[in-house]
Amino acid sequence: MVVRRTEKLIRAPKGMEQAPDREESLKWNGLTVIQFCLHTQGTTGSFFLKDHLLLFVKSGVYTVKYRNEKHTVRSNEMIFLHKSIKVDYEKSGEPGTEYLLDYMMFYLNGDILHKFADFADWKTIHSTNEVAPVSVISVNASMRAYIDSLPSYFNQSDSISDGLVGVKFMELLFHLAEANTNLLQQLLYPYPTERSQIEQVVEENVTNPVSIEDLAYLSGRSLSTFKREFRALYNSSPLKWIRNRRLDLASQLLLESTQSVTDICYACGFENTTHFSKVFKMRFDLSPTEYRRRNFRKE
Repeated sequence: MVVRRTEKLIRAPKGMEQAPDREESLKWNGLTVIQFCLHTQGTTGSFFLKDHLLLFVKSGVYTVKYRNEKHTVRSNEMIFLHKSIKVDYEKSGEPGTEYLLDYMMFYLNGDILHKFADFADWKTIHSTNEVAPVSVISVNASMRAYIDSLPSYFNQSDSISDGLVGVKFMELLFHLAEANTNLLQQLLYPYPTERSQIEQVVEENVTNPVSIEDLAYLSGRSLSTFKREFRALYNSSPLKWIRNRRLDLASQLLLESTQSVTDICYACGFENTTHFSKVFKMRFDLSPTEYRRRNFRKE
């Protein structure tokens, strides 16, 4: 069955592990790999990355948009996306394959990169170059052979030992280091290296499902420095100010749009409806549904 739909903003990798198109997944000490397979002529959506992502397309087309740039990945190609960014995507299968889309997502957090450096006895060197937020990675024959070997691990996910899964994941990082010498080296150090304006970072991400730690990271500051400078700018804690900003936006959407309460919850950066309803009522003394109903009655 061919699918054409729009998906909501997903916080990855957690949200991806619960996606209906997920086929199989494996996890080990800070690395998650998820396989997807579906028939679609066009699925669009967006996600916010909590970890670094390597996306390999086995069959089909996956287009990523970050800010004003578009990157298209086709069969047997791979793309890297840096953590703590929001991207929009469009994915579809190729016409000659009944629009089959088959791809894998590899999520890497900082811990797995440092484990790899220790495991490989890799002598790290501080790099003066920043890692591009989105970049296409060369895929050689060894990497393709590695990808082709993974289905057997998915099929044995309940019985295979953690140690063997760990060795297999370390193999991925060796292949990646071989394909792109500088990428893993640079990922061992914070990005971006230059400090960004707090106001800009907050405005760009206020409706994204970001944590305060994410915002500090994006601004190039430690968490304590970010909180201190934020309070100096806004005369409020980041958590309280951002929550109130999101609630103000939610109240506006409840009055001016026909979106459901659930859609408004996610559109404003909240991650679950229960928490959204609780903090909304604390702020406005009414639940979101009551707030909208009372307004309509007045009209």
